[in-house]
Amino acid sequence: MTEVICTMCPNGCHLQVDEENGYAVTGNKCPRGAVYGKSELTNPVRIVTTTVRIEGAAHPSLPVKTAGDVPKGKMFDIVAALDDVCVQAPVHVGDVVLADVCGTGVDVVASRSM
Repeated sequence: MTEVICTMCPNGCHLQVDEENGYAVTGNKCPRGAVYGKSELTNPVRIVTTTVRIEGAAHPSLPVKTAGDVPKGKMFDIVAALDDVCVQAPVHVGDVVLADVCGTGVDVVASRSM
């Protein structure tokens, strides 16, 4: 039995996930908690947020994020791949900064216009 705190809504339910019984989830107050609990143990995913360098803008760093969920195990690889990225202003929210980051099929996009 593993305890996980659900982040799918503001309730922050303390879920108990029973790996030995098909990842049965208890402690959830909504159906999303059951899906989250099982997913967190079988295939954990995250949104990665960080910054990249930008030239020709008022600030030296551009905030970026993955456009979707990526495998938790690839987070450090993604941040390392973004270490060498430098974009040229102007950039708009949603512009692709790095396509298909680390072979995940997910793009890294700007989260601020500069």
